[in-house]
Amino acid sequence: METDGIATPFGQRAMTLGMLASQAIVKTIPPEASIDKWKLYRWLCEARPKLRISDRALSVLNALMSFYPKTELAAGDSMVVFPSNMQLSLRTHGMAETTLRRHLAALVDAGLLMRRDSPNGKRYVRRDREGEIGEAFGFSLAPLLARAGEIEQLAAVVTAERLLLQRLRERITLVRRDIVKLIETALEDDLAGDWMRFEAEYRVQILGLPRIATPEILAPILSALEALRSEILKCMEDQIIFHNSAGYPDQTERHKQNSKPDTKSDLEPRFETKQDGQAEFQPDTLAAADRTVAAKPRNPATADNQLNHDRVNSPQRPLGAGPEPQKPYPLPLVLQACPEIVPFGPGGTISGWRDLMTAAVVVRSMLAISPSAYENACAVLGPENAATVIACILERSGHINSAGGYLRDLTRRAERGEFTLGPMLMALARANGEPAKRAG
Repeated sequence: METDGIATPFGQRAMTLGMLASQAIVKTIPPEASIDKWKLYRWLCEARPKLRISDRALSVLNALMSFYPKTELAAGDSMVVFPSNMQLSLRTHGMAETTLRRHLAALVDAGLLMRRDSPNGKRYVRRDREGEIGEAFGFSLAPLLARAGEIEQLAAVVTAERLLLQRLRERITLVRRDIVKLIETALEDDLAGDWMRFEAEYRVQILGLPRIATPEILAPILSALEALRSEILKCMEDQIIFHNSAGYPDQTERHKQNSKPDTKSDLEPRFETKQDGQAEFQPDTLAAADRTVAAKPRNPATADNQLNHDRVNSPQRPLGAGPEPQKPYPLPLVLQACPEIVPFGPGGTISGWRDLMTAAVVVRSMLAISPSAYENACAVLGPENAATVIACILERSGHINSAGGYLRDLTRRAERGEFTLGPMLMALARANGEPAKRAG
């Protein structure tokens, strides 16, 4: 191994302190030191961010190491490789000569290679009569052996940081999912709480996530999201415990109105089918009353008149009206999820439900939704929710082929109790990063 003296670069290349330091480190290699060159190369790939070298520079180093005939780099051996630029280009998959020179210079500056230039700057080797290498000029791999311990430690640090970053990202993903689904559940079940504030705090933290994150950036964001999730859970659990307090086994307030699990509530209206196939509204309370007084003598005409009077004056919903309309969601949430509808309001703003319903009528015509489809949606969902659905359809109009058919399908699903607005609104709110601009 040639470690005596000093090796200065050929031609106009200047001698630097980094080159001098690399040569000084090489002189400190213990006589018994050795390392598998490909194991060392794997460490280099892991430690690349710490060494501040590019992946293409590493590919050049890989090609240089492939020219070294032995598997191990060992002290006492000549670790100089001397391929020509043409040979080096072939092993780097046709890399241009100018690019090769740039990456070779970067490896030298990083202290991973050491130049041993010949008097004329060419790379070659002199062998003795037995064919052993006497003197070689090219690039020495000795700095890799000298820094093997340092490179291994850097690789371990990078691996640990990568695993930590991966765990932080996984935990943030889980907490984000928990927060979104908890807020959706609270809005769908109409629980009391400052859900708009929770949503705003969540969005502030999410907007703070950079494209390229580090553990130092993600750790405080994760702590803030976990604290927000705890606050949301406490708000929901308090209400659940309060609402279910009457159902605890150690209390005597539980009472079943009807012991038959398959029968409906005594106060629940029902529909019966006549022989001609038409549905007729029949309150169960009246049927129960008829059964109660069936054994008593009565005037049929009087009883029929009273029954017809009760049916006419009943406050129940009309025949075939379907389930009760869903309660409207908060208007700020609707505007945050669907900002595209704001310019269609009176004066280009929306400050109340009346403005939103006015804008929905304009948008309905623009989307070629028939009046009958919109009226049916208003009857099933309620005017506010129908206007909200129109706003959602406008927001996703580029992905919907037939707005009228889509609205009719949602209306039919709502009649069957298979559609709620909550998930649609929350998905659009997450897609729109900032709250909608509105007046009032």
